[in-house]
Amino acid sequence: MDGSDLQSVQTPLKERYRDDPEAAQVTLSAVGDLDEGVSCSVQTARAVATAGLHPATGGDGSLLCSGDMLLEALVACAGVTLRAVASSLGVEITGGQVRAEGDLDFRGTLAVDGDAPVGFSAIRLSFALETDADAEQLATLGKLTERYCVVYQSLAAPPALALHVATA
Repeated sequence: MDGSDLQSVQTPLKERYRDDPEAAQVTLSAVGDLDEGVSCSVQTARAVATAGLHPATGGDGSLLCSGDMLLEALVACAGVTLRAVASSLGVEITGGQVRAEGDLDFRGTLAVDGDAPVGFSAIRLSFALETDADAEQLATLGKLTERYCVVYQSLAAPPALALHVATA
């Protein structure tokens, strides 16, 4: 999809959202089924993803790790966002790689050390692009990708979270 194709798709949406801000409000959702043992199956748009314990917490490595899935969501969102930004700016990218790495201290999630954090203490996102873009264009791509990537922004400025547990 080139810049004009993307613009032709997004322009009417932008106009609609300017005229009717409520039309831009969408609730996304995900549902998981608690499976046998310590696992949960999540229906994605394409397949069922079954998550379980990471080997560092006692898993055997046969199931997906939700921490990996979080990083994968970040990579997917940032990659799509960068592609859309590049398309809009007319910056040609012929290929490349997006990489996310996150640091975890499993003492926190296993309640071994009450001072150890539960969750990622740091996440690094990087792009290695096949492009003739100059340094200024690359900086603009990075800045706009950071600004408009939903998952990146959700991690950078966490939304309000609520948890509710009840019987079925």
